[in-house]
Amino acid sequence: MPFRSRSCSDMTIERLISLPPAMSAYFPGTAEGAGWFAACDPAGSKLGSGGGVAHLLAEAWRSKGGNTSFEEWCDSPSLKLALMAGGQSRRLPAYAATGKILMPFPALRWADGQRLDQTLLDVQMPGFGHIAARAPLQSRVMVASGDVLLRFPPRLPAMPDADILGLGMWVDAHTASHFGVFFTPKSSPEELAFFLQKPKPDEITKLAADHLFLVDTGLWLLSAKAVSVLFKKCGWNAKSGAFAKGVPDFYELYAGMGPCMGSRPAVQDDDIASLTCAVVPLPDAEFYHFGTSRQMIESVSALQNRSLDQRGQSHLSLKPHPDMYVLNSDFAFSSRSAANKLIWVENCILPATLPLTSENVLTNLPAEIGTLSLAPGVCVDTPPIGESAHCLRVYGFDDSFKGTIGEAATQWLGAPCALWFQRRGIAPADCGLCPTTDIQEARLFPILESTDLTARMVTWMSSQEPAKDSELLAIWKNSERLSAQEITERLNPTRLLAGRRLQIAAATPRLFAQRGNNPFFRLDLDSTARFFAETNSPTPEIDVPSSSPMDFLSEAMFSAQVARTRGDEAFSSLCEKRAFSFLSDLVVDRIAAKKCAPIRTAVDDQIIWGRCPIRIDLAGGWTDTPPYCLKRGGAVVNVALDLNGQPPVQVFARVPALREIVIRSIDLGAETRIRTFEDLEDFTHVGAEFSLAKAALALAGFHPRFTAHTRAASLDALLGEFGGGLEISLLAATPKGSGLGTSSILAATLLGTLSEVCGLGWDHEEICSRTLALEQLLTTGGGWQDQAGGIHRGLKMIESSPGFTQRGLVRWLPQHLFGPPNTNGMALLYYTGITRVAKGILREIVRNMFLNRPETMSLLDEIATHARESFDILQRESWDGLCSVVKRTWELNCALDAGTNPPAVQDILNRVADWTAAAKLPGAGGGGYILFLAKDAEAASRIRHELTTRPPNPRARFVRMDISDTGLQVTRS
Repeated sequence: MPFRSRSCSDMTIERLISLPPAMSAYFPGTAEGAGWFAACDPAGSKLGSGGGVAHLLAEAWRSKGGNTSFEEWCDSPSLKLALMAGGQSRRLPAYAATGKILMPFPALRWADGQRLDQTLLDVQMPGFGHIAARAPLQSRVMVASGDVLLRFPPRLPAMPDADILGLGMWVDAHTASHFGVFFTPKSSPEELAFFLQKPKPDEITKLAADHLFLVDTGLWLLSAKAVSVLFKKCGWNAKSGAFAKGVPDFYELYAGMGPCMGSRPAVQDDDIASLTCAVVPLPDAEFYHFGTSRQMIESVSALQNRSLDQRGQSHLSLKPHPDMYVLNSDFAFSSRSAANKLIWVENCILPATLPLTSENVLTNLPAEIGTLSLAPGVCVDTPPIGESAHCLRVYGFDDSFKGTIGEAATQWLGAPCALWFQRRGIAPADCGLCPTTDIQEARLFPILESTDLTARMVTWMSSQEPAKDSELLAIWKNSERLSAQEITERLNPTRLLAGRRLQIAAATPRLFAQRGNNPFFRLDLDSTARFFAETNSPTPEIDVPSSSPMDFLSEAMFSAQVARTRGDEAFSSLCEKRAFSFLSDLVVDRIAAKKCAPIRTAVDDQIIWGRCPIRIDLAGGWTDTPPYCLKRGGAVVNVALDLNGQPPVQVFARVPALREIVIRSIDLGAETRIRTFEDLEDFTHVGAEFSLAKAALALAGFHPRFTAHTRAASLDALLGEFGGGLEISLLAATPKGSGLGTSSILAATLLGTLSEVCGLGWDHEEICSRTLALEQLLTTGGGWQDQAGGIHRGLKMIESSPGFTQRGLVRWLPQHLFGPPNTNGMALLYYTGITRVAKGILREIVRNMFLNRPETMSLLDEIATHARESFDILQRESWDGLCSVVKRTWELNCALDAGTNPPAVQDILNRVADWTAAAKLPGAGGGGYILFLAKDAEAASRIRHELTTRPPNPRARFVRMDISDTGLQVTRS
């Protein structure tokens, strides 16, 4: 079966979601719902999971399909994500009205970039995007459940083209017995033999003698043909473009289609037999279910505890119990103890001393309720109804809301439902309740204004031994009451979400005040700053660092963002400058601690000659940049190249007798002379002709901060101890803003040359570290991949570990792909004549790193994963593999920064798109060079001819490149 995954440029994702009635109408108008199409199941209809998918797709087509038929719309290249979250949520009443998928989700203490207002949907979406980016080309619909969180490994296996592609996980037989199960023959594990819905453990064990089995994650990818079969099962009439009964027939997707799949299906069905089916095992995937109140808390606790790495989690040991959660609430919970367990309080205003016990879920409780006294297992929800009222819903922690109210087996508040009426002297018939009414449809829950929404009322409704209270009984009888189903229709989402937002904003200053004991610095600090700015709390001042260095950096950037949100640009700029300055000091101080004592090692007539290739990054760029690499390490694949037959970066140095430093730039035709420390210190102006050289000289020990010659009171005296002056000539034979890492490589080459001249003995690793410090001195920032990519020869991957000491581990790759006949044959390097300086881009992306913006951090994680995947791919020495690497890298770079591919560059790419297998701009993009990888030799000739005969500007040209077998070289005459 072929493996053809799509890339980001091959597809768009249409986001479709089924929700309960009130939320389906409201959600698309919210910030979170922007870009989503939402629908609810037809009132009074039971559709099943398959019918629900068909209804959602049909409604989306009617809304978005224009004049096309459903079949044409479905088979368009976009991938439709169909999230099924419109169920009744009988076993998780707290979020039945919004849909479990929109339940607030606590920030995980080990994860970066999470928002205080995030939902289960927010946490799900990165995983869905991960799968979508690798979905087979023929997949058109991705079906997923709204009450399941799937966590996928960073590196996914290849996904074969199939009409129905299921994703499976390895589990034991007992766990598998609760779900659908895929079976594949051990002799042919890539073949799906059959699918069974909830087989017994003994049956699974027996079948395991000849089969591998995987539990169904519920995430299926369907082709247009598979969707057509599903619609046929649901009564679709293609000619009329409608279902025969107006709504889909009842049909279960997993229990209906599943057993009919495979080469030896458990149930024979000719329509489904015409479909190709496959399952992909997901190694190290994780499955978390949110179907019940208990599962909600237990799954969150399992997620909180999946990483017990205490680095960055100083608050870890302070939490008295892992399964108590207070979210979006004004509730200090001062009475908490080790006896409390399975507690969930969300969107509530409660007295600090409110005693809770265990298995209590409290949601949407306003301040009017006051102090409650709840027995174990009692849960309370008061969703807003209309403009001022609430509906009082009490229920048991493990209630299933299943069965009729007259059945003995039907539970409410953990006891037979009928007992609730008996203990309160109520005849159900007198209240319009029939014993045969399904409890989900029974009008049990009164709508109350604030005067009647009291702790007494809650106690009376929830107690197993209620006091006789005629007043409360009358309130219950005389109030309009809603069923659980009607609450989903009558909910006021505006009031619910506005109240929740107020509570989040009010809690933010408290979180900041306790930032040492909670995961504050791992939050999306941009979003958190916006909440903080809505309060009356003053913008946090930036004091002398007392916390960890990384926390102080985050704190400064958080204050800057709060000030920026409030319109105080002056204080914002001050805070941000302090953060960048502190980061610079962190890097530079480690170098400054290692003082240098430069001593001349060259005689008068000797020339020290340093030369170095440039680098082109193939994967992983940006992950080498602080603070990302300090937090997570970096991983970059790049190649060192000579241009036009020579290393393009060169440095010449000699030691004259006159005690001064002369610096000349061959390519700029400029010269400067340095005679004092003051002359040397002027290196912070980006773009100044000799700022880079001055910073390098300082780091080599010609400045008081870095020298071991402590007795030298002047540069003249220091040069005296050195043994003479210095004449340095620099050559950078690439245009400014080339994207080839020239400035960093020039800095590394100069440092390497100075090491030789001054007897400093620096190895490649030390030169890379000092180049990183040099860029911090220049305030340009930057990572380590440019200098490491140039000074280390050939094609390689360079990785670093988290921490302030960034040491690159180099692993070389076979160089065949960049040797003849590919290089300058099918791989072409073209200068666009367009320039762009990376400092502004870098500063914005670094700001996003500091603020843990989830879009930036997830993309950087994807870039790092891609680099490691690329290392494996390039070891196979496949041209198609190299093209896939570069194509994906370009997509990720463009997603990280929209300025990577400006219109002028896209115009060039468009002109040769028919002949190009992949292309990218090295470095930050936006201009400079383009690396073209042609489809074949003839295509390369066409690219060369097109851009040579019709260049986009007079400066544009092709440049010869050759892989460097040497990297940095420093020799002497």
